[in-house]
Amino acid sequence: MAHLLGAEALHLEYPTRVVFDSVTLGVETGDMIGIVGRNGDGKSSLLGMLAGTIEPDSGRVTYRGGLRLGMLGQSDDLDDDATVGFSVVGDAADHEWAADPRARDVIAGLIADLDWEAKIASLSGGQRRRVALAALLVGDWDMLILDEPTNHLDVDGIAWLAEHMRKRWPKNAGALLLVTHDRWFLDEVCTKTWEVHDRIVEPFEGGYAAYVLQRVERDRIAAATEQKRQNLMRKELAWLRRGAPARTSKPKFRIEAANQLIADVPEVRNPIELKKMATARLGKDVVDLLDVSKHFGDTPILDDVTWRIGPGERTGILGPNGAGKSTLLGLVSGEIEPDSGRVKRGKTVQIGVLDQQFKDLARISDSRVREVLSESKTSFTIEGKDYTPAQLLERLGFAKEHLSARVKELSGGQKRRLQLLLLLMAEPNVIILDEPTNDVDSDMLTAMEDLLDSWPGTLIVVSHDRYLLERVTDQQYAILDHGLRHVPGGVEEYLRLRAEQNRTGTAASARAGESAAASANEDSAEAKLTGAQARAAKKELASIERRMDKLGGQIEKKHEEMAAHDQTDFEGLAGLTAALRELKDELDELEMRWLDATEALEV
Repeated sequence: MAHLLGAEALHLEYPTRVVFDSVTLGVETGDMIGIVGRNGDGKSSLLGMLAGTIEPDSGRVTYRGGLRLGMLGQSDDLDDDATVGFSVVGDAADHEWAADPRARDVIAGLIADLDWEAKIASLSGGQRRRVALAALLVGDWDMLILDEPTNHLDVDGIAWLAEHMRKRWPKNAGALLLVTHDRWFLDEVCTKTWEVHDRIVEPFEGGYAAYVLQRVERDRIAAATEQKRQNLMRKELAWLRRGAPARTSKPKFRIEAANQLIADVPEVRNPIELKKMATARLGKDVVDLLDVSKHFGDTPILDDVTWRIGPGERTGILGPNGAGKSTLLGLVSGEIEPDSGRVKRGKTVQIGVLDQQFKDLARISDSRVREVLSESKTSFTIEGKDYTPAQLLERLGFAKEHLSARVKELSGGQKRRLQLLLLLMAEPNVIILDEPTNDVDSDMLTAMEDLLDSWPGTLIVVSHDRYLLERVTDQQYAILDHGLRHVPGGVEEYLRLRAEQNRTGTAASARAGESAAASANEDSAEAKLTGAQARAAKKELASIERRMDKLGGQIEKKHEEMAAHDQTDFEGLAGLTAALRELKDELDELEMRWLDATEALEV
């Protein structure tokens, strides 16, 4: 593997604190590195220093000669007056970018639903983010640095991005540095993990799951070491007081394998016991949606949806952006009234909602956190233990010094912690979480999941965080074609159904086009193919497609040969480049023939 980037003795500090102190690290070809850590510990600052957008106070970053480095920051630099198409492919002609398989794949995977001629200024924040990501990924880079690339992507988009990053470079080529709170994405894509904490960067092998196991072992060893040190100090103190030396054998600690670390850990929650408690608090009737429909203007959102929500159920809601997930939650909570059908709620139902806009914090924005907590109940019981509000907030990763801050001064992640705490303290028996992972780091997510494990009520979650959905819910429903469908296979089944839906939609569009073409040409019988001609055209089309597939494999293999070739052998590289150009030229010609053959069949 070749060296791409190196950082030596990086030091960075702001007026109030030191962020990094003498950090040294490197990136090699083939590295797929996920960066984790608490909000505010310096993950984005680390990316900025490595990308050259932030200058360290001391130390240096070096790059391999000719390194092509692309970065996606948390904000974009798109031109508001430019079109979507120009922002992604520049002034390249359609046939130029359409002949590039990577460009076609990126455009189809990220921005297929956007108007190619729409101005950037007319897009939503999420749409701008997808355009910026697409514009980066169509480029040819040796190394990519991505800061929260999964923000504003739905489950389908995140699955596509994971597949794209796994296949983007040949084996042992290219490199990725990635900051994201999506733990499923980290596990799917990354082969190494860097944890940013306490002014250092600590490396771990493997993705998120492997990192968690290694960190547990690290913390166990640290705790054992500290206990050993304290024991030695107590013995030292006793020796000093007695005035005579007393040597004892040192305790020995057995290092267990990773699987033994979790061998005696109980299940994350007892679903039977929780359901008993939920039934006692809720009764048998929770919320029933009966033949409910909802439109906004002439646009149908939900159509004849029936959903009976039972006590103690933990349900995840899946669906693409704009499918109606938040509308469904609004119908359940009572914030939205249906156009038809009815919503039936049990007499004992008390619904708590964790929304995306922090609506419940607006009225207390000028209050201090300590004042807000003093107005709530004095204790909260979790797994048989009593916690004060301040202790519970600390368990959620809230620092004690922030208790004196005003609510409006808190960061997004701190507001989310406080919002969740106030929701739990209100003791609802039905909780609705609408995108609860926004502005939340992985440690906070783990603490949130731990609290929800012991919460005995009905839970409904909408999230694009696949890890969270699979972790805290026991069943999933999907909004497809304006209806609600149970997906026993979870996210995998949902993605399969979405793929089938897309194929069906494409086929339906093709049939509609064929029908329109046939209608438009019904008076031009001479333009239609005879049966024999149609069979011959189909045969040629199949032959072209087989050859295109074969060429695609040859082009990919040629790229691998170039990556593995001695980069100082310019004559050899020139020969490989010429061979690659010939293959691409042939593929371009075949694509034009494929288009002609397709048009002939549609006449």
